[in-house]
Amino acid sequence: MPEGARRLPYTPGVYRFRDAEGRILYIGRASQLRARVASYWSDLRDRPRLRRMMPLVHTVEAVACESVHEAAWLERNLLKRRKPRWNRARDGQESVVHIGLDPGPDTPGLRLSYSPMPGCFGPYLGGTRGRAALSGLHRIRPLAYTAARLTGAEREMAAKRGITPDDREALSASVAAILGRDPDALAAARADLVALRDRASENLSFELAAQIQEELEALDWIASPQRVAALEPADLRAAGWADGVLVLFRVRDGHLDEWTQRPCPPERAKRYLAATPADWREFAERNARLAAGLL
Repeated sequence: MPEGARRLPYTPGVYRFRDAEGRILYIGRASQLRARVASYWSDLRDRPRLRRMMPLVHTVEAVACESVHEAAWLERNLLKRRKPRWNRARDGQESVVHIGLDPGPDTPGLRLSYSPMPGCFGPYLGGTRGRAALSGLHRIRPLAYTAARLTGAEREMAAKRGITPDDREALSASVAAILGRDPDALAAARADLVALRDRASENLSFELAAQIQEELEALDWIASPQRVAALEPADLRAAGWADGVLVLFRVRDGHLDEWTQRPCPPERAKRYLAATPADWREFAERNARLAAGLL
């Protein structure tokens, strides 16, 4: 294993392998970068294709991400733009979904969509996770039961939960805050789901407890921080510099889909750093330090 790879952090991220000529061989994602990359030099008996690739690997590069969700998005974006020879899939396995919030009296509630809609939240990766997150949110914030017209069964459920149309505004605001990643709203939502899960477990309803645990994990997935895929079609460049290494990121139509790094003296890096948006500086600088450490 290249010596620099031993200095990878135990954080989520995306890694890529280059050969001695600098050509990109493979792009992958990891929940823990150091452990995942190290595994390529330990046991690949069940992956003969990658076993053939490993003798060609000369350099390891990586981007540290804020979450596994962000790493999944970045891998998808990079592969969609250019698929290296040793990667099989171009777009990854997860589908892209959005969550729409309807606060109106006729059909209040949340909707999962595979295309963006006005006022929606997202984008997120994974239809299964998206549906589980919606199920969990309905369980703790049953906005749909505040509709002006309900079926008989829905009225019974609303009465059992103590929900009336008067709760519509408060529940809409709470759901919007959760999907907007408000820390207090997220903490309260997690606490409510944990309490329901534990109560189900205490009552020996283990199947229900497992279902709520899936919903909790799905909520954590969609609420996890990520900046590499956005609804707004912004175009920008972000740069970070550390110890003679310049790292450049390019965002097209709201998606970070290009990442380069190269040696660069500090005086030549200044113009790239000056043009970096303020909210991208920490991300770019952190990954410039990582790039310099790997070299």
